[in-house]
Amino acid sequence: MRTTQQPRTGVTLDVDRSDAGYRDWLKDAVRKVQADANRSADTHLLRFPLPEHWGIDLYLKDESTHPTGSLKHRLARSLFLYGLCNGWIRPDRPVIEASSGSTAVSEAYFAKLIGVPFVAVMPRTTSTEKIRLIEFHGGRCHFVDDPRTMYEESVRLATETGGHYMDQFTYAERATDWRGNNNIAESIFRQLELERYPEPAWIVATAGTGGTSATLARYVHYMQHDTRICVADPENSCFFEGWTTGDADVTCDCGSRIEGIGRPRMEPSFVPGAVDRMMKVPDAASVAAVRALEGAIGRKAGGSTGTGLWSALKIVAEMVAEGRQGSVVTLLCDPGDRYLDKYYSDAWLAQQGLDIAPYSAAIRTLLETGVWPG
Repeated sequence: MRTTQQPRTGVTLDVDRSDAGYRDWLKDAVRKVQADANRSADTHLLRFPLPEHWGIDLYLKDESTHPTGSLKHRLARSLFLYGLCNGWIRPDRPVIEASSGSTAVSEAYFAKLIGVPFVAVMPRTTSTEKIRLIEFHGGRCHFVDDPRTMYEESVRLATETGGHYMDQFTYAERATDWRGNNNIAESIFRQLELERYPEPAWIVATAGTGGTSATLARYVHYMQHDTRICVADPENSCFFEGWTTGDADVTCDCGSRIEGIGRPRMEPSFVPGAVDRMMKVPDAASVAAVRALEGAIGRKAGGSTGTGLWSALKIVAEMVAEGRQGSVVTLLCDPGDRYLDKYYSDAWLAQQGLDIAPYSAAIRTLLETGVWPG
């Protein structure tokens, strides 16, 4: 800081917070995060097999192929660039995040990349594999018994340590450049260019922060596409109720069993006005859908993928019933090997009181007859 005295006009305060060492560190940190994107190829667009005569194509955008294995890699990269360029992330000070898992895994990766500590504030019920991955990337896990206290606990830790609370639930929708710049929406439309239905009738997303659905919806509107955006919401989540009632203050008492999506409050990054449709999906249906996915394409995926796939299949059934042709896109959010002790465990299903048999039968009936039961 420096102050200069001017005899005629009094004291001029001139505060200079620039520091050569910090600016050099900042440039190097931003370069490293951008270089990660430069090294990464685009993710695949997989086809889910449907009867050819339906004239409908169903795709899954496979976000599990990112370096940290999930859709949240894109978000974490954007959040780190946003925090760095805003001057919020500083050398040797921890980055703290409230996360049920996949975002924390990706943020731990980027924190290690630029050399800052990372702390994930998460429910004690988070899968053991996600905990292992966070710690593998150098992060530390800080557990809470009540998922609703994650936000306050993250703020407390940031205050105590002088670190930065990343707050994905507030900044997810603004940290990503929704007009383009290789975001997930632009990528989907580019990959569909040579398909028989290059402009999808629907894109189905699931909401954790709401950032992905906001990016998809804003891009579609900006590019003047006719594509509609559907958000699938699991049990024990407030997005569906908040969207249908218009109540931004709605809350619920339980945490979501579908890790990575579903929130006990309407998050600031969720943009309800941009979304065309929402579906409430039973957790048992989400599990049935990911198991059907494995049977269809030989790939295990997390429960959030099942939530979106269930809704996408329901939309496909509506298109078949109405004689409409076109394409539908949903997301393969992360790999199933993170959830072998949950969504692929019959013991866990029994413990949770989840019966997936009726939902598995509904998917089989649709794929065999083109009719959605009930």
